[in-house]
Amino acid sequence: MKPKVYIETSIPSFYHETRTSPEAIARRNWTQQWWENKHHQYEVFSSDAVYGELLRTPEPKRTFCLAFIEPIEFLEITREIVSIAEIYVQHKIMPANALGDAMHLAVASFYQCHFLLTWNCKHLANANKFGHIHRINSMLGLYTPLLITPLELLGVAP
Repeated sequence: MKPKVYIETSIPSFYHETRTSPEAIARRNWTQQWWENKHHQYEVFSSDAVYGELLRTPEPKRTFCLAFIEPIEFLEITREIVSIAEIYVQHKIMPANALGDAMHLAVASFYQCHFLLTWNCKHLANANKFGHIHRINSMLGLYTPLLITPLELLGVAP
């Protein structure tokens, strides 16, 4: 059985990144390397939360990003998952203005994904938040996915 990876919005976004700052180029390259060389080692999932966020991306990038996620299986967002996301906000795991991030975490936790793959290091792939996330998920009886970047799944040092 392959490990399950939930990809949130920053993955297709950085795969098609056009900014030229060194950080953006590095993230784009690592995302593309992971997708092209490693994603087949995992069961990859996403959700309508990602789709909805990508709809707000300006063209022409939106078209490329939506095409990127089209073949990926979407995990259903249920009322229970919405409630979990709301609990994350209530417990200050995620700020209220980051409800999308709370939703991504709720989907990945509910469906017991091994990894939540993201470049969002402020709200998701943040080691300082992981203990709090794990405590709340334990309280809710939920699995806690590892919150990591494509670079970490590539297995290479920067």
